[in-house]
Amino acid sequence: MPTEAVPTDDPLVRERTHLSASRAALRAMREEVEALDIKDVTANWVNSIVLERQIEDRIKALADLAHTPLFFGRLDYLPPTQHGQRFYIGRRHVHDAQGDPMVIDWRAPVSQPYYQASKKDPQDVGLRRRFGYTGGELTAYEDEHLSDPAELEQTSRLLQAEIERPRVGPMRDIVATIQPEQDEIVRSDLSGTLCVQGGPGTGKTAVGLHRVAYLLYAHRERLARTGTLVIGPNRSFLQYIEQVLPALGELEVKQATVDDLVAHVEVRGADEAATAVVKGDARMAEVLRRAVWSHVTLPKEPLMVVRGSRRWRVPAYELEEIVRELTARDIRYGAAREALPQRIAHAVLVRMEQAGEAPDDRVQNAVARNAAVKAVVKECWPPVEPAKLVLRLLGDAEFLAEHAEGVLSEEEQKLLLWAKPARSVKTAKWSAADTVLIDEVTDLVERTPSLGHVVLDEAQDLSPMQYRAVGRRCTTGSATILGDLAQGTTPWATESWETALAHLGKPGSRVEELTAGFRVPSEVIAYASRLLPHMAPGLAPVESVRENPGAFEIRGATSDAAVVAACVDALGNEGSIGLIAADARIAPLAEALRAAGLSYLSPGEETTAESRLTLVPASLAKGLEYDYVVLDEPAAVVDGEPDERTGLRRLYVALTRAVSGLTIVHGAPLPGQL
Repeated sequence: MPTEAVPTDDPLVRERTHLSASRAALRAMREEVEALDIKDVTANWVNSIVLERQIEDRIKALADLAHTPLFFGRLDYLPPTQHGQRFYIGRRHVHDAQGDPMVIDWRAPVSQPYYQASKKDPQDVGLRRRFGYTGGELTAYEDEHLSDPAELEQTSRLLQAEIERPRVGPMRDIVATIQPEQDEIVRSDLSGTLCVQGGPGTGKTAVGLHRVAYLLYAHRERLARTGTLVIGPNRSFLQYIEQVLPALGELEVKQATVDDLVAHVEVRGADEAATAVVKGDARMAEVLRRAVWSHVTLPKEPLMVVRGSRRWRVPAYELEEIVRELTARDIRYGAAREALPQRIAHAVLVRMEQAGEAPDDRVQNAVARNAAVKAVVKECWPPVEPAKLVLRLLGDAEFLAEHAEGVLSEEEQKLLLWAKPARSVKTAKWSAADTVLIDEVTDLVERTPSLGHVVLDEAQDLSPMQYRAVGRRCTTGSATILGDLAQGTTPWATESWETALAHLGKPGSRVEELTAGFRVPSEVIAYASRLLPHMAPGLAPVESVRENPGAFEIRGATSDAAVVAACVDALGNEGSIGLIAADARIAPLAEALRAAGLSYLSPGEETTAESRLTLVPASLAKGLEYDYVVLDEPAAVVDGEPDERTGLRRLYVALTRAVSGLTIVHGAPLPGQL
């Protein structure tokens, strides 16, 4: 039986034809770069290596990601704007053999109306077309006639479908679904620091990543010189998001946790919550500053420099003036120490000139290296090793009391002191909070290099001292701060963004709030929002814009087998499954899953069609998302934290990880707040 011919005027066929042609053009662009011969182009081997690296990066950038749509939208401008042209909006720029654009980068100015235009403000756009994809294949389209007053403003069906689409693999990519309020944040100017408060499912993490990609597009040369860094809460989270930036057109953006930034010593210990709170308090910065500068002492004896047959004497009062002048300047301890021998040598050269000699810079440098000058510097301005100083501060009660007087109470000082002082930096059982203290001292001694832009996600969990550590990395640059005060799950979690920004060194920065929820189903977010008045009063609850209320079920059961059964039921759906439980419950649940023959992944491991279930400790759930979530024993999640407020916040995080459905399984009574 002959196959029926598809009409050539079918819009879907034409769009698929354009997609095929665009992919072919992208392949041609890549092949053109691969064919470049640079043997006789460069002047030397250094230039050759640099050029080869640039070409390799360009080839990587031109890769066609098979399951990632090359374009996701189309704009038809009204004449005479843009000459009435049609633009396909996608993840990167693609042009044909004549150089005419076939796909426009989503970050280009001409693409902005795709996100911003509306019936009230069409921005000269006649038609906006959205495309639907299945496994990289174009399967649907949807038109919005912005210039037609008869067409009502409504939520895009394809946009809803893209958000709710079951996902196996890395983090859900929302470049095709960014909303106007999100787009404004993404395209904010590089020069200012921006803080984004957003509840679960408001897309703040994706907005932050898209902002990185946009800034690298708009300010590539500048940020290539100064650097960009994405800071996440843990390694699992970074593994989870690392696939997003390449899909947005960016291949090389450094990622780190705060612990990575301050990894001066090996962490082998842990603090009690009360101790960690004191170590993370901003007042520790003053204690450390006092301890560092306490090493400076004023000279008591004159200096005698012997050069040949001549002796040059600098009196003690003049040496004292030099030391006082350096301590009064706003420079690092180490920089001042390096300047001291030159200042002393200059005082000697003044005497030489007064005696009729004509010394030059070489003589001054020689005097600065004189043994007598070195002895003075060593005596009154000794070197400071950051880890050794913190070691002494935490192990020597008298030294701590001397520098914490009037800053920390006696009770707080007792919390800081080790029960058994360590003998050396290598044998000390350093905690994560200790490494932040060492980083503070390191910066007091030598300035930390600044990057051009830093994106800090899940920022609500940082202590004031951690904010200072991040702020040191962008003193001359800017930052995008992302977080949700309601999801602060550390005892030192910040209470306000204004306070956090002050600790970061960016006071007065703009704070934007995202309240429209795109990811979490309406029924689930409404249930989780019952906790807000008890843990974050004053925060506006997230309003879900999803028409699909999602699947939501509460099962009363007392056995691990019931949890396994809930997982089996969830696996009957398409997409990824997350089993979230209190950390103490992970081991028995893992055993129950193995006994039932269910394989599972750990957080950060990429799901596949064969392995879709991830067992997630509640402490690692933040920032992750799954199509369906099974939540084990909410009361155990709350009880696993040092205080009720932190426990409720941890539960709020766990409740809001689902995209399509949530099943709660509990034997113990639910927390009263629910």
